[in-house]
Amino acid sequence: MVGPFATSVVVAIFANIVSAGTYQSTSNLVGQGLLDAFYWQTISDPSNGRVNYVSESTAQSSGLVSVSGNQVTLRADSTSYLDPSGPGRNSFRLESNNQYTTHVAVFDIAHMPEGCGTWPAEVGANWPSQGEVDIVEGVDNQSPNLSSLHTSSGCSMPQSRSMTGTPKGSLNCDVYATSNTGCGVYTNDQKSFGPSFNGNGGGWYAIERSSSFIKIWFWERGSSVPGDVRNPGPSVNTNNWGTPAAYYPNTDCDLSSHLGPHNIIINLTFCGDWAGDSGVYSSSGCPSTCVDYVNDNPSAFDNAYFTFNSINIYQ
Repeated sequence: MVGPFATSVVVAIFANIVSAGTYQSTSNLVGQGLLDAFYWQTISDPSNGRVNYVSESTAQSSGLVSVSGNQVTLRADSTSYLDPSGPGRNSFRLESNNQYTTHVAVFDIAHMPEGCGTWPAEVGANWPSQGEVDIVEGVDNQSPNLSSLHTSSGCSMPQSRSMTGTPKGSLNCDVYATSNTGCGVYTNDQKSFGPSFNGNGGGWYAIERSSSFIKIWFWERGSSVPGDVRNPGPSVNTNNWGTPAAYYPNTDCDLSSHLGPHNIIINLTFCGDWAGDSGVYSSSGCPSTCVDYVNDNPSAFDNAYFTFNSINIYQ
């Protein structure tokens, strides 16, 4: 679902796997180097959010992006009252300069956006013909995290799979058959998203993509984390990472034909097709209407920001 981290980062890499589950480091992205691996998109929001994606220069002059040592923080405007007939709340949408197919990506995240109307998510590639994988996605502070696969027709997932998460709704990943919900999996950890994630100091998300499967893991801060995730080195071995939170096998889906090269996108939008849905928004306990809330309550978005410790890509 094209949305905010609803977020994504990628480095075009093609597989060079030494042995099953073992990948070699190709990019260790921290600090300014992380920002340099992306370009800023000032496009209309694909998810129809109440958002205005700004350029890097505007973000810098407005204090919406900062680098402190290895950490990168990306935030939305939290000071401006919006004209109902004007543009949406200033925010960011970054897309990686490179693309990837078979790879592992590990995201060390210290903080993710929270607040009513927020919709942070991860997406990729030429949508939907080349598919999309949302690693981190959620709205209106509702935990746990939802990971999703969105494809063209002819791709579905089995109900029973080797994963710790729980399937959400349809097992059909076809965006046209599911009103773009795709086939989602809820992470079995309440600290995987929103205020609970932030209150615990964040955590790690990782994705492994091959022609046979997609696996997504989450480890909360303070938990038992694989050594090659906690301390990035020259390689990773996903065979030692345990059962993933979400698992998408090629049992009933030819992943090679449904997924093309993907970019990583990191973005934050507000309201839009999911977070702004009247039923979703009201059921979250948020006040007013989503658009009015975003327009009239800038200070409510003081915590609408990402802080990344690092992004590591392996191939």
